[in-house]
Order: sequence, then C-alpha cells, then structure tokens
Amino acid sequence: MKSESVPSGRSALLALQRATHATLQLIAAELVDLDLTASEINALANLADGRGRTVSQLGAAVGTRPTTLTGVLDRLERRGHITRGTRAGDRRSVLIELTESGRAAAALIRQTLADLESRALGALPAESIAGFHAVLDALIEEGS
Repeated sequence: MKSESVPSGRSALLALQRATHATLQLIAAELVDLDLTASEINALANLADGRGRTVSQLGAAVGTRPTTLTGVLDRLERRGHITRGTRAGDRRSVLIELTESGRAAAALIRQTLADLESRALGALPAESIAGFHAVLDALIEEGS
C-alpha cells in the first residue's frame, strides 16, 4: 500500500542523514585502531566478500565516482590493504583486490557493522526492519 503523502512533521531524509552521521561516528570510534577514513572503511567493507571489482564497480557500490575513489584507493594501496591489477581478457580495466591485511581489516569492519546493527536493531520487530529496507530501496531507486 503506497502512502498518499509524506508526513510533514518529520523528514525521513533528515532523520536518515542524522542516523548516517551518528553511525559513522560510532563506526569510526569502534575502528579507531585501523586509522582509516570513513571512505576507506566503506571501500573495504564493500570488498569484504573477497570478490575483486573494477574501479567502476567499486565506485557504484560505495556511491562515488571512480575519479573520487582514486584517492581512497591510493591510500589503501599505500597501506598494503589492496592491490590494483589488470583483469584477465581486459587490460584496460583495473581490478581492485584485497591483500591479506586488507582481508583482515575488511573482516573486522564487517563484524563491527554486524555488531552495531544487531545492537541498534535487534529489539525491533521483523516488519519494522522490512519497512526500513523498503524505504532504503525506494531511495536507492530514486537516485538511480
């Protein structure tokens, strides 16, 4: 059932922005020992599944343009968390992959995100979580 209008008393987008900033602060505090920026954490979290990605694919996953992502990747490569190589059959595509230290950092990041999500959302009913995901999906669709 689609709502006829958005309630005017409280902005969902403003609440989402506030929640995002609060979440980023919590994540940064919990991962302070990694000495990574929020953008670096986001990139590693999106690579945590172990699949290599092209710069374009990773840029789409983290929500940034490939040109903006270059600085993040430069820093992660200098720290030894990623490698950049060519993709088999397509020497023009740069493939980003995690190194051993990158896999360890990404695993810690993913676990920290899972723990935070569990603490924050664990007491909510499944229907509320499903509704939240529906809202996020609608916002993603609007931005695509």
